[in-house]
Amino acid sequence: MPAYGFVGAGEITAAIVEGLSGEGLSGDAPAVFLSPRGRQVGQELATRFPNVAVCASNQDVLDAASAIVLAVRPAAAREVVAELEFRPDHVVLSAVAGVPLATLREWTAPAARVVRTIPLPQAARRQSRTALFPDHPVARDLFEPLGGVSVPPDEPTLDAFSTATATFAAHLDYLATIAGWLAGHGVEPGVADAYVTHLFAQLGQSLGTASLTELTAKHTTPGGINEQLMTALRHDDVPGSVRHALDAVLARLRE
Repeated sequence: MPAYGFVGAGEITAAIVEGLSGEGLSGDAPAVFLSPRGRQVGQELATRFPNVAVCASNQDVLDAASAIVLAVRPAAAREVVAELEFRPDHVVLSAVAGVPLATLREWTAPAARVVRTIPLPQAARRQSRTALFPDHPVARDLFEPLGGVSVPPDEPTLDAFSTATATFAAHLDYLATIAGWLAGHGVEPGVADAYVTHLFAQLGQSLGTASLTELTAKHTTPGGINEQLMTALRHDDVPGSVRHALDAVLARLRE
């Protein structure tokens, strides 16, 4: 089992480390070495989990581990990586959105093995299906226990997976709009939030039981109110607006 080093100590790092280290593991938790950046996050994780240690520098993280997870903001990634010396035996697992493999390989040379990954915050609960490319056993060993992996056929398709994750805030805003509408019709705001949260949490439990198209049809009674609302949104080309916005995000990621 490799030792994992994390450069960057934000939400994604915390989620992965919690998933790797928490209760219910099938085996021993791996050694984890954390960046000093976000020291408060790292110290909290180190206090909770005996397999976790906070290093004095990012270079110390690289010196201690063979599998390196880059989890820094895209805007800061080049500056952070430029200060580091990688080894040929390092496997670099990048969670930096929009930075292509060719650039990552240049930044992290002489590390010969680089994998792009898209871990999600649900890794903390081992429910993050992580898209990655190219396939690599070290990446699978890390992410399979955290919810499984999806390996697209090529890097451009991985960019499409990354684009799909840009929909979280818009989806939550949609739910907040429904709750706000309820509140505008006399429902106490906290009750409205709780009701909408319950509706969609229960609906979410049906995901995976059939295709999304089949589930849509199941909830669309001819002449019913679900059909009425969906027809109105389609008439206003809301699906077209979503596709257009996704195209714009994908174009940004491929710049």
